[in-house]
Amino acid sequence: MRKRTVKTQTRVALLALAGLFAWPIGFAQGNPAVKQNRPKIVNIINFIRLLEPRDPLITEDVLYQTVVKQIELMKTYHLPGTFLLQYDALMDPRYQRLLKSLPPGSFEIGAWWEIPQPLAEKAGLKWRGRYPWDWHADVGFTTGYTPDERERLADVYMNDFENIFGYYAKSVASWFIDAHTLDYLQRKYNITASANCKDQYGTDGYTLWGGYWNQAYYPSKLNSYMPAQNAENQIPVPIFRMLGSDPIRQYDSGLGSNGQGVVTLEPVYKYGGGDSAWVNWYFEEFVNGECLEFAYTQAGQENSFTWEAMKKGLELQMPLLARLRDENKIRVETLAESGDWFRKNYKTTPATSVTVNKDLPPGNLKTVWFNSRHYRVNILWENNTLRIRDIHIFNENVPSVYEKEPTTSNECKFLTLPFVDGFLWSDAQQLAGLRLKVVVDGKEGPLTGGDPAITSVRKGTLHIVWPLKSIEGTFIMDLNEREMKMSLNSEKEVNWFLELAIAEKKKLPFTNITRGKIDCQFEGFNYAVKAAKGAFAAVSAESGFRIYPRHNGIGLRLAQ
Repeated sequence: MRKRTVKTQTRVALLALAGLFAWPIGFAQGNPAVKQNRPKIVNIINFIRLLEPRDPLITEDVLYQTVVKQIELMKTYHLPGTFLLQYDALMDPRYQRLLKSLPPGSFEIGAWWEIPQPLAEKAGLKWRGRYPWDWHADVGFTTGYTPDERERLADVYMNDFENIFGYYAKSVASWFIDAHTLDYLQRKYNITASANCKDQYGTDGYTLWGGYWNQAYYPSKLNSYMPAQNAENQIPVPIFRMLGSDPIRQYDSGLGSNGQGVVTLEPVYKYGGGDSAWVNWYFEEFVNGECLEFAYTQAGQENSFTWEAMKKGLELQMPLLARLRDENKIRVETLAESGDWFRKNYKTTPATSVTVNKDLPPGNLKTVWFNSRHYRVNILWENNTLRIRDIHIFNENVPSVYEKEPTTSNECKFLTLPFVDGFLWSDAQQLAGLRLKVVVDGKEGPLTGGDPAITSVRKGTLHIVWPLKSIEGTFIMDLNEREMKMSLNSEKEVNWFLELAIAEKKKLPFTNITRGKIDCQFEGFNYAVKAAKGAFAAVSAESGFRIYPRHNGIGLRLAQ
């Protein structure tokens, strides 16, 4: 269950974009006219819990009626979707009858992988929870169990699922699933797809930070959060990132406060999926932004929030999804269908991007997230300047701490390898990041520019052209699976560089900085970023570094 409060730095405008809602003209699931080479994929995923121990007003009947209303709304707009059952709901006759009545060609039934008391006890395990369902990481998730116990839990769930529905679940999703469990489910039960939580820091005690941002990836056999670099070391089940994060605002949400806020497509959030202006803006950028291979988002909501909380947001979103589908701008399909498509098209995790060309009014921010199986990067344009807000490195050899031993903590952390972290290395006064600077008349200052053009010039490569204002020229970036390349084209000689600025007293991973390489260590693991072109220079022991160009270019080799 997600947090019920939202802290955001910018209040979302309430004026809806005109003319985006219309009644659907027919059911167009799987229409071949949808552009297949770069599809925009939407999964409507609603997951189901039997009970909610934290609020006595949320009864089992309230939760059941929420699912009934979700189904009615999806049927009204002929929208397919996926319902994922926690084990206690799976064993409830009402949910069995309800879900068995759904047309299988439009609806998928799968597993929501949280561990309630009936599942643990049927697997022969002692229940350690405070309630029949306990959301803590050491009780309610397989991270709290030994590898052998995880397999026993999986066997009980899948055997009972098969007894009820006549087949094994094809999709198994959760806020997080350890790699051992995921690999076991794939090898023994041939699951097709999985999904996990969006990137977030500390929300509900769950930290997933620095991963493949949105879209989907093949995980390492040692670490379900870490994208694998090679097919032989990956679990052949794509993990789709859930909840539809705001590409601009989610990252910095709650900066300077005690916790990170939530700015997502979830319909219960007033400044996100429950606001018509935000929803229309989000899908306009989703449809039109450069994605390289495919765009993905997940709509829907867990029944724990209840129908009254999600009704407004879902009634905004469902007709819009139906219209975009009927206009052949998106594909609405089940999670298993998306997993099948991904596995047929990609042997390893592809490079993708999430692009926002136009901010939600009255904002003027723009951003792009680039992901490959080797790294991710986020670039943000703010006040006509450029900031590389985030770079995280992926390495399939970094094991998760949860793979062999159960956690004893009620919280969890899934992390990758930081090189630039604009959230954790910031505070309310100083926003961290690599900034583009220039020296003019002996004075340092930011380079300023206009609107970037973000395109794909070749498969797997993101091409960014940023026209400059403070000087005559153009800044060009090319991001491919292994490297970032940057150059400044100008008829005049320009003294420019990139500088990492951070807030005070932040712990950095850098252990040694030379002209050609920055050595790093994080969570006991060593890694490095090399300068394919240009040179690094340390600024100070407490601060960051600079990158100076060579022959007007900088190249960062990010693949390990």
